[in-house]
This record gives sequence, structure tokens and C-alpha cells, in this order.
Amino acid sequence: MFEKLSIPVGPSACAQATTAKEAAYRIDYPFSAARNTRVVALDPEAEAIVRMAADGQWGEARFYSTTDPGDRLVTMDGQDVALTDEISESNTLIMVSVSGANAAAVSHIGRACYDLGIMTAGLAMTPDQLNSEALQHLRPYARVLLVPAEPDDLIELLLATRA
Repeated sequence: MFEKLSIPVGPSACAQATTAKEAAYRIDYPFSAARNTRVVALDPEAEAIVRMAADGQWGEARFYSTTDPGDRLVTMDGQDVALTDEISESNTLIMVSVSGANAAAVSHIGRACYDLGIMTAGLAMTPDQLNSEALQHLRPYARVLLVPAEPDDLIELLLATRA
């Protein structure tokens, strides 16, 4: 009544991908270099989180704190540097806030990044608070905003951006 059909079974897609014919379509250049990420703590509570992240092994990432009005940054070693000098060669800037202090600094840094075409991210480290000063200050200036963020989110964001 029913005839058995014999369907030829070829190599699987995985096996085909390893053939010389398919190898001709592979991209043959290395991954791009690490991003020149800058991480800025906007308040003393955020500085503790940024310091912990700064202890990791990062390619081109640099870590700072700031206060109002935000035109100066302080390295984790305590050096005072100009904002524009530090971000001019950057392609990513992450702002970290816990208390929502230093609203003028957020605005100044956000506008400087906008003018230079630097991608910005904000981490509002406000557990269980979806409406906080940190969030209100970061929202207009962060293209990517993590709310409510945890300290581990900074590490994950740095890894995701190849810092």
C-alpha cells in the first residue's frame, strides 16, 4: 500500500560549514580593538562601585569621579583632569549614579558627549526604586539606561562594550 521512499541524507549544516568551499565566505580579519570607554561616578556612593570595577583587567577603559559642574574629572589615582581632554578620543561613556547628586555634572557631561558623538550609557544604581533623582538626571543624557541597576551590571556593560 505505501512505498518506502528513500531520501538521500546529505551532510548536516554544521559539517557543510567546515568545508573548504564554505571557508571562502568566512570573515578573515581580527575583531576590532577594545573600545575607549570612560566610566564616570557621579556621586560618592557610585565612586565605590566604579572603584571596584576599575580593579578589573580592561583594555582601554578609564575610570573617574566628578562633581558639579562636571567640567573636571578625577582619576582613581586622584589626578584632576579636564573632561574634554579625557573624552575626546573616547567612543563610549558610562555614567554611574546612586544618589542623584551632581545634576549639573550629568548635564555637562551628557552635552559634551552629544557634541562629540560619543555613545552614552547610564546606570541608576537605585534598587527597588523606579523613580529616583539618579534616574531623572540620567534619562535625558543616556542613550542606554539601566534601571534599577546592580553593581554587577557595570561589569557586564563593560564586557558587552569590549572595554
